[in-house]
Amino acid sequence: MKDKRILYVSSEVVPYLAENEVSLMSYDVPKMINDQGGQIRIFMPRYGNINERRHQLHEVIRLSGMNLVVNDLDMPLIIKVASIPKERIQVYFIDNEEYFKRKATFADEEGVMYPDNDERAIFFAKGVVETVKKLNWVPDIIHVHGWMAAMLPVYMKHFYKNEALFSDTKIVTSVYSQSFEGTLDVEMINKVKFDGIPDEAISELEVPNYENIIKTTIRNSDAVIIASDGLSPSLTKFIESSNKPFLPLKHKDEFSVAYTEFYKNMLL
Repeated sequence: MKDKRILYVSSEVVPYLAENEVSLMSYDVPKMINDQGGQIRIFMPRYGNINERRHQLHEVIRLSGMNLVVNDLDMPLIIKVASIPKERIQVYFIDNEEYFKRKATFADEEGVMYPDNDERAIFFAKGVVETVKKLNWVPDIIHVHGWMAAMLPVYMKHFYKNEALFSDTKIVTSVYSQSFEGTLDVEMINKVKFDGIPDEAISELEVPNYENIIKTTIRNSDAVIIASDGLSPSLTKFIESSNKPFLPLKHKDEFSVAYTEFYKNMLL
């Protein structure tokens, strides 16, 4: 994978948040490609529980300053950056006072999901693409991890479909069993439609629960990686019937070779 450009877009990344399936793979896979001589960038939200001083985040003024429209509201985009110690890997953080200042990731201290998680996901997706455009950095592959990043393939395939910068970019999504209870805002589908996304691309968002959000992501991706044991039978069946290339679950001692070959086949 030497000199190939791979953009990782993730809900969570170690060492900035606690270890779990998503945050660990969102570190291990980029490190693997980095070690092979690939060029990588990682994007994640700048949640309020990330210690900016400890991790030496700093704002990138030349990338910040634009406004993104979410459900007809202008929301300022702030970009921060840090480097993972010893790895020479840059991580870009999508920030906004309204969406990401609170001191937790997805839910409050009572475990109640934030009511604007749908808008946060839309803002994150748009923020990533707009920042990559400003960087003028053309990824060969975009690899998506975690449900907060799930709108990225939707917006890439439709809202940004005429961006020449991404005309040859392939999108792969890792699917995890990690989920949430209930649904996001039932108006989520209308907020996405506001951006001109066609009905057929997001029909599952009529009921925006975890499984339907992931199905929407798969529908708009070019390939899929199963990243967890214990996916629901309906989600597994959806992946298998999608007619998209997919990689079955690979455990930690075998994922490196498998992921590399999967990437290479996508770029043929």
